[in-house]
Amino acid sequence: MARRDARNWHDCSKMIGLLCLVASILIQHGVSGQRVKVEPEVLSYPGQTVNLRCAFTDATGIQLTMITWIYEPKEGERINIAVFHPNFDPSYPTNSPVKGRVRFTPTPPNLASPSIEISNVRMTDEGKYICEYATYPSGNEQGITHLIMLAKPQNSASIVSVVAGTQPVVVARCESADGRPAAEISWVTAASGNATMVSKTGTDDMVTMSSEYRMVPTPADNGKDLSCVVMHRTQVKPESFPLKLAVQYPPQVKIIGYDNNWYVGRTNVVLTCEATGNPAPVTTQWKTMSGEKPDTVVITENVLKVLKVDDAVNTTFVCEVKNRIGIGRDQVTVIVRGTRLPGKGATTGSIIGAIIGVIILLAIVGTAIAMYRKHKNNKLNGGGPPKHKPPPPKKTDSSATRQPNTDHVPAAENTPLQNQYYNTQSAEPVTDLDAYHDNDDYDEDEREHYHAAAPSGWDDPGNNEVPPPYMRTDSDPQDYHQGPNVNRGESFVSSAMFV
Repeated sequence: MARRDARNWHDCSKMIGLLCLVASILIQHGVSGQRVKVEPEVLSYPGQTVNLRCAFTDATGIQLTMITWIYEPKEGERINIAVFHPNFDPSYPTNSPVKGRVRFTPTPPNLASPSIEISNVRMTDEGKYICEYATYPSGNEQGITHLIMLAKPQNSASIVSVVAGTQPVVVARCESADGRPAAEISWVTAASGNATMVSKTGTDDMVTMSSEYRMVPTPADNGKDLSCVVMHRTQVKPESFPLKLAVQYPPQVKIIGYDNNWYVGRTNVVLTCEATGNPAPVTTQWKTMSGEKPDTVVITENVLKVLKVDDAVNTTFVCEVKNRIGIGRDQVTVIVRGTRLPGKGATTGSIIGAIIGVIILLAIVGTAIAMYRKHKNNKLNGGGPPKHKPPPPKKTDSSATRQPNTDHVPAAENTPLQNQYYNTQSAEPVTDLDAYHDNDDYDEDEREHYHAAAPSGWDDPGNNEVPPPYMRTDSDPQDYHQGPNVNRGESFVSSAMFV
């Protein structure tokens, strides 16, 4: 067990040492490489002039001896294109692909900033450009710039007119020609289909992208929107080409106007032949299954008019419409009836329902007006309980004055009840209103007594409940005697009447 652990520890130590060595190499390379400052990427179009800059940022303790620019194409070997030594003139090798188009800037060059300029760049000039310093004692240090050549493509899109069918066909094409790098093409549409993509490389490595949109065309697809969208690095935003599908199909025909209620004697009934197609229909023809046109029929283009219905129009009418693709037709069989059919139940029911609704509405409005007028009349006529207060009974000084006179029998008891009723209604009640207003001793206690004596149903501001009936108390020793004599001036209350 101990031997196995020792072996594992030895392997781990070797791995850690190897990782440390690699890290140190990378760090040293990174530190040295950072001192050569270049642009990581430069974009250019064919025919332009590009400037590839290079500088050594910190030469402290280092001697710069020579600078070399190296070109590395995508495919091929490295080639020196410009060399400068302080003791000699700049050198441009003859086998360089940019011979005659490259030079150091500024002129004369210096080791601190040995940038180069390439004029009239070509698509084949794309690749890596390496600025390499020969230094002492560090050795060679370099920086790499990628030159990317761009070519703005020529974009276009077109629709393909097709005939409706059952197999997928190309309905639109879109192309992005001679672009660099290759463009991206997409389609935007509500139609059901799919796209194919083809790439072709031309001269100077320029790329042409072609896309076709395929689908099974139907008449319903005619006129639908279809857009081709092209995206490329040279464009600020995607370029869109809006199109409309062009699907050709034979005329689709429909006859309208027959209501299944053609009866003998009906006049001026019309059949209309409606048709759609791509291309547009050119001719419309009316026929009958019998081959003979009734005398009462008048045809004007796509309209067939029957001046008067009779047995002759009891046939089948056919409408045929033609365009360049084909022929479309529709037919309707007319049944001539002896009498007119009654109106449809749905229409009659609707009319009856509308009439009932109007009647109910008028009844509601009339009821509301009647209630409003009644309420207004009640206010004007003083409807409701009276607002005045009747005077209280006349106050006496002692209980003896309230005793009934037993010697005198009221005349009301000796007369018939019917006569009493009419006398009570016709006679004016006896009141002592003058005495009431002249009585200075009337106080709050008497007002409360008046309210307690008010008959049931009168407004009582003090208490809305019906007062209890009169009960004899011990303070009244006298016996109750019915029907006392009432003299004018003593009280306005009339004698009790029994039924």
